Amino acid sequence: MTDGLRWQEVFRGAEAALMTKENGVSESDPLRREFWRETPAERRQALFPFLWTTVAAHGQLFGNRDIGSEASVTNGFNFSYPGYNETLCGFPDARVDSNDKKANPNVTVLEWLHQKPAYRGKVAAFGAWDVFPYILNQPRAGFPVNAGYDPLTPAPSPTVDLLNRLKLEAHVWDDEPMDVFTFHTALEYLKQRKPRVLYLSLGETDEWAHSGKYATYLHSAHSADRDLRELWETAQAMPEYRDSTSLIFTCDHGRGEGREWRDHGKKVPESKYIWIAMMGPDTKALGERRDAPPVHQNQIAATLAALLGEDYGKAVPKAGAPLPAA
Repeated sequence: MTDGLRWQEVFRGAEAALMTKENGVSESDPLRREFWRETPAERRQALFPFLWTTVAAHGQLFGNRDIGSEASVTNGFNFSYPGYNETLCGFPDARVDSNDKKANPNVTVLEWLHQKPAYRGKVAAFGAWDVFPYILNQPRAGFPVNAGYDPLTPAPSPTVDLLNRLKLEAHVWDDEPMDVFTFHTALEYLKQRKPRVLYLSLGETDEWAHSGKYATYLHSAHSADRDLRELWETAQAMPEYRDSTSLIFTCDHGRGEGREWRDHGKKVPESKYIWIAMMGPDTKALGERRDAPPVHQNQIAATLAALLGEDYGKAVPKAGAPLPAA
């Protein structure tokens, strides 16, 4: 997942009207050379080359409202903790109504899987945001949850030991480090520990958007695509994962249009719209879904379980059904 990345950039690419000084772009010409193209298809591929050359070719993407594909949250809050709860539990919960560090009363699909003998000790989660140990209720869940500035211990490699040190020294925000540290820590864990289920959430797209820095927002979105490529190619190079791994990529909430692109929440109704991408050996290569029935964030948990051959809906009837044809 990457926090608060708009469907507009995913499907239309960079937006010319936001490449202005009022939106934190000091020089528009270099940014336009990097990400502006004549058509939406060219722009989005410039911004998300892996998503549009690989995932779109071999998997499915939901959420392009321009062609009749709508994806949205159902929690009504349109901000992070409620979105992560809905994504990972399969249902909204009115009790989850803030971003406060409160232990999630709900069991996530990750915890549900970890309770099964086949997944015991084989689930791990990495998040930039320091609220993830609470979202995932790590003390109860029992699997590793590395988030914020906390070091991953014991470090599974000298690389992780170095990453633990560097992320403390490159301090930008109080509640999360730069994505590069979260991503490479998760990647090293994948290589060394080979979990069956790996959860990863990046955060810079939301941080830079709230700061009103459209250029940096675009660069962080582009970096998320690069990380996704490296994660996928690393997995495909390992015999444990090659041709038997599924990938789901999505966000916790959307953002507003025009001047409201920086914001989200109840006051910005447009921010309920999200996007969902996936590919793997069990997912038909239908590409960008067109004129499809609306899909919702609450369907992601059951989809994840179904891709592993597990029936989450039977255990959690209030969870959304798996995404159609996914």
